[in-house]
Amino acid sequence: MNQVSSRRASRAPVSGASLQAILLWGLPLLFLGLFFFYPLFSVFRLGLASSLAGQAGFRWEQVWRPLNFTLYQAAVSTLLTLLVGLPGAYLFARFSFPGKELLRAVTIVPFILPTVVVAACFNALLGPRGWINVGLMDLFHLSTPPVSFLNTFWAILVAHVFYNTSIVILMVGNAWAHLDPRLTQAAEVLGASKLRSFWEVTLPLLQPSLLAAALLVFLFDFTSFGVVLLLGGPRFATLEVEIYIQALQMLNLPLAGFLSLLQLLCTLGLTAVYSRSITRGIVPVRPRSQAEGMRRPRSFSERAVVWAIALFLVVLLVSPLASLALRSVTRLDAERGQREPVQYGLTTEFYRELFINRRQSFFYVPPIDAARNSLLYAGATVVISVSLGFLAAYALTRRWRLNAVLDPLLMLPLGTSAVTLGLGYLLVFNRAPLDLRASPLLVPLAHTLVALPFVVRSLQPALGSIPVQLRQAAAVLGASPLQVWREIDMPIITRAVLASAIFAFTISLGEFGATSFLARPEYPTLPVAIFRYLSQPGALNYGQALAMATLLMVVCGLGILVIERLRLPGEGEF
Repeated sequence: MNQVSSRRASRAPVSGASLQAILLWGLPLLFLGLFFFYPLFSVFRLGLASSLAGQAGFRWEQVWRPLNFTLYQAAVSTLLTLLVGLPGAYLFARFSFPGKELLRAVTIVPFILPTVVVAACFNALLGPRGWINVGLMDLFHLSTPPVSFLNTFWAILVAHVFYNTSIVILMVGNAWAHLDPRLTQAAEVLGASKLRSFWEVTLPLLQPSLLAAALLVFLFDFTSFGVVLLLGGPRFATLEVEIYIQALQMLNLPLAGFLSLLQLLCTLGLTAVYSRSITRGIVPVRPRSQAEGMRRPRSFSERAVVWAIALFLVVLLVSPLASLALRSVTRLDAERGQREPVQYGLTTEFYRELFINRRQSFFYVPPIDAARNSLLYAGATVVISVSLGFLAAYALTRRWRLNAVLDPLLMLPLGTSAVTLGLGYLLVFNRAPLDLRASPLLVPLAHTLVALPFVVRSLQPALGSIPVQLRQAAAVLGASPLQVWREIDMPIITRAVLASAIFAFTISLGEFGATSFLARPEYPTLPVAIFRYLSQPGALNYGQALAMATLLMVVCGLGILVIERLRLPGEGEF
């Protein structure tokens, strides 16, 4: 009898845990299954069908050429990003100096910026009507722009470095800041030079974080779409761009499906390797605070190195942002038909034109309506992603074996092509019972998939930090589960909830890849509108595109500043 009762008692907690796991994981898994795996499976099936003999309808050269270029540009971009980001990681990990927090926030802003805004930044700085070309033409009385930057391979590389440097600074810098500085000091006391101590002591300890950062940068460069499409031009087509061209312009869905399948397999492999690398981590040498190893530069050489790295980061990361903002409020007399000399004047004309349908076109959508659409989509994305992310993050704080399998599934959208996802939505949500072509929810659903991994990673540490003893003490004192939630849990996780909501909001505002497939022509978002205006000739269209990009940049920048304020201490990795 005792044995039977003990067996029943041992089964009860398992049953309760299983029921709780079903309740917490049910909605997130249903969402992923319906709006992620189902569309990807459709792309997978289309790609396999198109690869059968006699049904492909394309030449293998159309596959290998974009694949080879995608791998090549991603490898070169990753190498350059590491070369630029490692000095920045060293700067933030080892030195304190005036303006450090502001510079740190500035380095994060490019990563959260939409790709169309990044393209607009470099267009305003180095484009045919950018500051550098206009200045050189005015100085040397030239009739044509002397610097040919757009539609070049270098434009892609520089934009990728600008976009992803913050990943290296955050991930490697966070690990570097927690290393014990006494190890390198001991090596130097034993006669090792600074270079040798870095090579034989610091670098091996940083290797896991360095590898994880390199894989993540390579993954983002591999799936780059807006940067290559807007800055690279038609000569440079990655898999993402080729999928977009074949699906929307050439209407060659078999080739687009096969390329999507190929890219999906590559990104899934990269995501698996990345997930495996971040679990290795760095073995803690001894408990220490992050600020313990930091100090002000002492010697002249140290001060020179610190200020040189800081100045380089400012030039690389701030000059494109400043060029965009300044160019959006500047009108050149040369744009009114005058040639020389070029006259500069401040104006708000481009911003005023956002509200005017000057051509009285029936099909014209005012940019301000695009901004309204973006805000509505972003609001819906916040509600959906935070709700689902909260359930998933709360489930991940439990010690369930199921979490080891489901946690990587939540991260899969991070490494999946947004263009491939958009193509999958076109394939599956165009017929009953899931005909969502006319539904305004289709865009925020796609945005939620992009934002969900970031939301979960923002909420999980906060939920895991809630002391169980506080909940138990409140329950012993007679508090109901609702009161425990309101009085104990909510005050602790409020900052994380706000940060995750802002993350989802800014990601939705700037998403371009999937939106370019899914947004209806009469309901464009700001990134889609910016792409349209940059593609059209005329100074007014160009100025309006820069004005919209500036507004989007300001909103995203404010969002990341707020996230930095709300960020829990010690969080620095993706």
